[in-house]
This record gives sequence, structure tokens and C-alpha cells, in this order.
Amino acid sequence: MKRGKRYLRAVSSLNKQVIGPNQTIGIIGGGQLGRMMALAAKASGFKIAVLDPTLGCPCGQVADYEITGAYDDLASLRKLSTISDVITYEFENVSAEALEWLKEHANLPQGTELLKISQDRLREKTAIKAAGVPVAPYYPIHSIEEIYVSVEKLGYPSVLKTVRGGYDGKGQLVIREESDITKASILVENGTCVLEAWVPFVKEISVIMTRKANGDLTHFPVAENIHQNNILHQTIVPARITQEAEQKAVQLARKLAEELHLVGTLAVEMFLTETGELIVNELAPRPHNSGHFTIEACETSQFEQHVRAICNWPLANTTLLKPVVMANLLGEHLDGALSAITEQKDWKFHLYGKEEAKPKRKMGHITLLRPTIKQALAELEASRIWKHQVETEEIK
Repeated sequence: MKRGKRYLRAVSSLNKQVIGPNQTIGIIGGGQLGRMMALAAKASGFKIAVLDPTLGCPCGQVADYEITGAYDDLASLRKLSTISDVITYEFENVSAEALEWLKEHANLPQGTELLKISQDRLREKTAIKAAGVPVAPYYPIHSIEEIYVSVEKLGYPSVLKTVRGGYDGKGQLVIREESDITKASILVENGTCVLEAWVPFVKEISVIMTRKANGDLTHFPVAENIHQNNILHQTIVPARITQEAEQKAVQLARKLAEELHLVGTLAVEMFLTETGELIVNELAPRPHNSGHFTIEACETSQFEQHVRAICNWPLANTTLLKPVVMANLLGEHLDGALSAITEQKDWKFHLYGKEEAKPKRKMGHITLLRPTIKQALAELEASRIWKHQVETEEIK
């Protein structure tokens, strides 16, 4: 299929196409996820086109075609569709309305329904419950008065979240006592929120699923995630959980992938309670920070597998090769990490090409494969790169 060809066939037919080397994958969003997706795709011979508002974005630095424009700019989307043989997205805060246009005029195997669900916390929780998968008790919130009523039912602490746009703890507030409700006005004034019961978890885990349009499905090893200041700090694999919990997590993630008709990648984040119950917290319909370990530690990375799914290639083996810990590098860690490059043996450094190292901004990650998780964690701790990062439960 030549670039520039107008796609006139039905979407169902388009999604059965096999996209091969030398054809072009269009990516909406030019951050680090797009960058790592592009690098995986280029290793298999694909060309990459990226649409992002910022010239020289991380993905744009490695792309063949860089389109600078807003995610909902029709002219930019039209240009992307003209030069791309298949289109995907790297994060969920893209315009679902714009993707509806693309769905009718280009090859968008992932469609728009799962994206729309993940963009709205209330729709997401409704969809998860409808699939028969547990979520924390919750109530929609439209006013401060509704918080007072709902928190009496849910109890303290509860978590207030904006329905749209929150990530890495942004747009969220923990309500520990009645006096905290006065702090919620800034969230409620900006639109609908959701109030969730606090889940007393012992572990945060995630499962990343990949599924093709024909139903073929694979999953990556269950990951244990440690957050600091509400940003992912470390991912540990194998997760330090029971085999029963591991199997149950995979079953729940598989059920969601099938019920939501996933095409591409879905990260399912869950809480594991002391009694062994699993509560789904969030969904992300794209490659995920907690899956970065797969680049070195699995036979196939989450990025290659995503490319395989949207290009209709056979899904590959996801076997874990060795115990692994992935640690995020935020802006405040970058200097220490750069100094460590010449000192640390067998550390896998990934830097995302972002120009300004702002505090709390994800600048890269480091992956350690070791005989044991204990050894990997000890090495990371000894490096002191993360010495100034203090864990807190407060969600800002």
C-alpha cells in the first residue's frame, strides 16, 4: 500500500491489514512512550510519523516525519493520515473527537471506544464494573455539598479525583477528615469529580495485556509498583506476591481486555489488599511506565508487542528472562544518574531527550537485571541517586 492512498474500505477491513516494513506508523503524541514505540518499530524496518504540538519532541527526534500541531487540529491529522499506513496514540489525553474523524478516514485499529472510557473516570469505573471486575466504592461529585453526603457513606479517608485529565497524582486530593473538604473546591469548580473509598492495600500491581483484532492475546509478567509522591518510582518483577494473587490479577486483566474489545495495549493497575482481594484502580490503553522493564527483561518488549498488534503481526513471546527492577529518573535525579553512567556496570540507562530537567518530570529510567530482586534493590539504594525523594501519601 502506497503512502497517500485514500482509505475507502470499511474500518473492519482496514483493521485486518498487515502493515509491513517500509510502511509508516503514525503516532499521536510525541513523548517518551512514543519515542520508545518508534525505536522498537524502526528496529523492524517501519517508518515513523509523529504528531505533537512541540517541535523536536522526544518521539520527533527519532521519527522520519514530524508534524507540529495540536492533537485535535484537523489539518495536522489529515496530514498524518495521508502519510501513515496505520495510526496509534501514545497516551490517552488525545482528542477522542479528532480520533473519530481518523477512524473514518484512516487505519486506526484501536478505534475510539476504549480511549473514551479511559479518558473519563466515571465511564471507566462503570465499564470495569460491567465487565464483572471489582473497583473501589465511589460516587460522582458535582458540588462540595455532595462530598459531605458521599463521604459519610464511604468513610474517611476517601480520595477525590477529577473525572478527566489527572495523572501522576495531579487532580486528586485525599480527604482524611471533614476539614479537608474545604480544599476540594478547586477540583470541583473545574468539573465533575469522583469520590472513591480509600483502599487499604498492601501492594500496587499492574498487568499489561496486548491483543490483536482477531482476539489473540498475551500478557507480560505481573509487576509490583512502588510510588513516591504519587509518581511511579520503581517497578519490581517478579512481583512479590503469592502465585494465587498473580493468577487472579492476570485473569482480571484478561477479562477486561476481552470485554472491552482491546486492540493494542492495555495496562491494568490494581490494589492488592491484605485479605488477597484485588481492586482495579485505573486503565491505560497504551504502553505504560510500569512496562518499561520489558525492554531488556522480556523476550519481547511492550513496545514491540504493541507494534505487532496494530500492524497485525503474530504476537511474540513475553517470557521474563531475569529478575528486574526499573527505577524512574525525574528531573531532580538526572545529575546523579549522568554521573553514574561511567561508574555502574550493567545498568541500562534510558534518557528521553527532554531539554529541561524540571522537578518531578520524567526524564528517563534505569533498569537492573540481577539474579535476585534483593540485589537489584540494594544496588539502587547504594547509588544514592534517589536520596532526596521522600515517600508521602499526600496526593496533590
